Amino acid sequence: MNRKAKFVFKTFFKHDFKASITVFFVALPLCLGVALASGAPVVSGIIAGIVGGLIVTLVSGSSLSVSGPAAGLTAICTAAITDLGALDIFFVSVSAAGVIQILLGVLKLGGFTHFIPSAVIKGMLAAIGIILMTKQIPLILGYEKPDFYTDEFFNVFTLHSGFDHKEGFFPHISEGTILLSILAIFVIFIWDRFLAKRISFLSSSFVVVIIISALAQWIPDNWHFLALKNSHFVTLPNNIFADIKFPNFKQALGNGMVWKYSLIIAFVASLESLLSLEAVDKLDPMKRVTPPNRELIAQGSGNFISGLFGGIPITSVIVRSSANASAGAKTKWSAFTHGVWLLLAVLFAIPFIQLIPYCVLAIILFLTGYKLTKPSMYKAIFSQGREQFLPFAVTIIAILSTDLLIGVVIGTIYAIYFLIKHTYRAGYTYSEAKHGNILHIQITFALNVSFLNKKRIRNTLDKIPPYSVVTLEATDSVYIDYDILEITQDFKVKAKEKHIELIFIDVPDVKVLDYH
Repeated sequence: MNRKAKFVFKTFFKHDFKASITVFFVALPLCLGVALASGAPVVSGIIAGIVGGLIVTLVSGSSLSVSGPAAGLTAICTAAITDLGALDIFFVSVSAAGVIQILLGVLKLGGFTHFIPSAVIKGMLAAIGIILMTKQIPLILGYEKPDFYTDEFFNVFTLHSGFDHKEGFFPHISEGTILLSILAIFVIFIWDRFLAKRISFLSSSFVVVIIISALAQWIPDNWHFLALKNSHFVTLPNNIFADIKFPNFKQALGNGMVWKYSLIIAFVASLESLLSLEAVDKLDPMKRVTPPNRELIAQGSGNFISGLFGGIPITSVIVRSSANASAGAKTKWSAFTHGVWLLLAVLFAIPFIQLIPYCVLAIILFLTGYKLTKPSMYKAIFSQGREQFLPFAVTIIAILSTDLLIGVVIGTIYAIYFLIKHTYRAGYTYSEAKHGNILHIQITFALNVSFLNKKRIRNTLDKIPPYSVVTLEATDSVYIDYDILEITQDFKVKAKEKHIELIFIDVPDVKVLDYH
């Protein structure tokens, strides 16, 4: 065994093995819960988790990032499955999204996230948080019917779809489920507050699943009226591989909705992965930088394979990745091994997984959604001023009113409006002073002066009174648009007619075209 192999072997057993167990405890409940919130079979979430661990990790250039099904895509998946009408067609969208991501990586477009304003990205995450929270309420209350949400999103403004089935809702509420949901919140709070640092290799999500699952089995023997129905528990086939649904390419390729959702999944999954990657790189004590284009190829490969085997979309997930870094992982073998643990779980632990109540997974996802849209974030963005808060708020409202892709586009356009407005105002500085009866005006151009400043500069020059002394200075300017220089040249003629003394300092001369 050579020196490098010895180092990797030693590092794995000293750091990565323990970290992989921690990540597994975080990932298993999330794989189940995200699949549930997406409207897909829970097996699809586990497949995505396995592919994220075994496939994406090998292709990715990140040492700490952990990939799997992401809560941020649940609303999109729910809408896609509903609109496409069949899971096997939805899985085609997942695979096609993977191909799009691979192309983005090959074409070196991994930096596209830098062109989306941070206020819009935060608004997108906050809207996803709201959607994620509202989707869990029926399960927390024990409503196990699949038709509670019939529309793409829970529309908080019209209350459409959220109360379409209110007549049949209350008879399905389960007192036992409500009690377990309250206890789940209490367990998570106690664990995170008092025990998480002492027993760091166990996540609160895993602990709460174990405790609440045990209580769900104990309740029927002591309080029959609180017993849960079979439909309140995770359902998995005993032979998980026999129940896998493969994509139906024949029916899907001519369906325009398939390509629409492929683009949406590719866009949001890439965005979430690259944002997660930036955060993970900051957590890395060795300060390694992950190549974004290679990450897109890795995520695309994962989504392509996940869709082929009936899995939901995959992204790099900050929850798993931060748990991986906190557990002391040093190399990508931690993320890879967590995928092995997930595979072993579905091979040998299905009877235990079937003891998990849906309500505890819903609580985990509800709290995940809360972290995305917590009040402190609204307060922080509001304190940054209206130019940050208004695009943030518009993005949230637009997403909740339409869909995620349209909402992000609307938010970005609104943010660009503020950019143009700011650029319009910031093209120059103006000052004036009187020396005797003569008005002295100083106009200093900014670092960059674009055509957006054209109207304001022209109006300012036209309002200068006769017999003034005007200084136009561009000493600190790096770029001045030709349109602006053309205005300054035209002003020379106007200044002469109005007896204005004009002084140019570092303002370039240009030839003005004569159209007559």
